[in-house]
Amino acid sequence: MKAKKALKRLNKVEALLSDVIDQFPASKASLGELLHSAKAAVVSAKKTVNSQLKKPPVRAQTPRQERLTPEGRKRISLAAKKRWQIAKRKGMDAVTARRLGKTA
Repeated sequence: MKAKKALKRLNKVEALLSDVIDQFPASKASLGELLHSAKAAVVSAKKTVNSQLKKPPVRAQTPRQERLTPEGRKRISLAAKKRWQIAKRKGMDAVTARRLGKTA
């Protein structure tokens, strides 16, 4: 069970136990002690689950650089053009690397 769901259920259990303890007659002390110990166990379980909740990831301190500089983009463009010229000379399609069909 996920921690958030368990915490919600434990909250409900604690509220129910509190209601039962408040409505319970004081003459039955042994049963009252049992209910108080059960409530204490639920409270300690809540503390344990609370400590296990995941914290959101921390964002990076330094800002990220752009993925591609204009110079890098120009180099890639020139390299692609060069590849396409070589493929065209060989009679190949630059994208699919298949031999070009002869046209009439």
